[in-house]
Amino acid sequence: MLSDLSFEEMKDYVVEKGVPLFRGSQIFDAIYNGKELNEITNLPKSLLEQIMGDYPKYKIVKRYESKDGTKKYIIEFHDGEVVECVLMSYKYGNTICVSTQVGCRMGCKFCASGLNGLKRNLTAGEILGQVLLVNKDLGGTYKNRKITNIVLMGSGEPLDNYDNVIRFLRLVTDGKGINISDRNISLSTCGLVPEIYRLAEEGLNITLTISLHAPNDEIRQRTMPIANRYSIKEILAACRNYINKTKRRVAIEYTLIKGVNDSKVCAEELIGLLKGLLCHVNVIPLNYVKERGLAGSTRKESYQFVGLLERGGLSATVRRTMGEDIAGACGQLRNSYLGGEA
Repeated sequence: MLSDLSFEEMKDYVVEKGVPLFRGSQIFDAIYNGKELNEITNLPKSLLEQIMGDYPKYKIVKRYESKDGTKKYIIEFHDGEVVECVLMSYKYGNTICVSTQVGCRMGCKFCASGLNGLKRNLTAGEILGQVLLVNKDLGGTYKNRKITNIVLMGSGEPLDNYDNVIRFLRLVTDGKGINISDRNISLSTCGLVPEIYRLAEEGLNITLTISLHAPNDEIRQRTMPIANRYSIKEILAACRNYINKTKRRVAIEYTLIKGVNDSKVCAEELIGLLKGLLCHVNVIPLNYVKERGLAGSTRKESYQFVGLLERGGLSATVRRTMGEDIAGACGQLRNSYLGGEA
């Protein structure tokens, strides 16, 4: 797919097609401006026919807007599979949350993304396509973009799709393309330890975010199957290596589940676990997923939990909840859409 190609690779592509190099720039411009094939007006019909099979066939099929301004999109790909991505607007700019897989195989008990398992990985160009389509929807071009930040926190485990995700990161930070700084990109993982070590060697200064959600392995194993493969000790060792290599602070995600990981004892244990680590803790009130049946702590309880962490010496905040009225949690909107409810 042509959206998988860098600017230099696009030039090689048109050379193979036997057409002038400047056509590569025109094709690249069209893709990066989110155009469908039938919207391209500066290419000859013969060339359009030549590239038809390789041109990206993703599109926005549904758009939702929350009362708080959050926008959520259903993106459909060439094979009919769909994912969701979310646009959150802040004072400092527009952040897009992208999906990296259709579904997920991690099986976390509090998440809707993996309810139907993993369908397939997204290609680098399909992950990039979410950014390009939403940027276009906002009235931006790739040379005058409206997207300022990216989080890889949608459906899927990014490090379970390692090669495509790394290629996406190379494409989206390329100065010839949409050119988003790697320092404005966050990648969230449930803790695939070997891949965290690999990521530290890539030379990408992105923010690593760890979906921890428990202060010990016993609690973590109750809600996150990956905890049976990698211990918290192993994950934190990989984080320290990442910090040493990149000099970047790591983010720790901690979703509060009522009666599971939200007690004072849990807070104290988490303090002991993370003390001395260059990190910030994002405490997240759980979005209720009816198929999972887990209840979240209240926002008041979330702030109390953060207070305990801060008094214990940790940097911590309660994450702002956005898009609740449009199925804000990962995977919820896609599942509703496929079930004909949205």
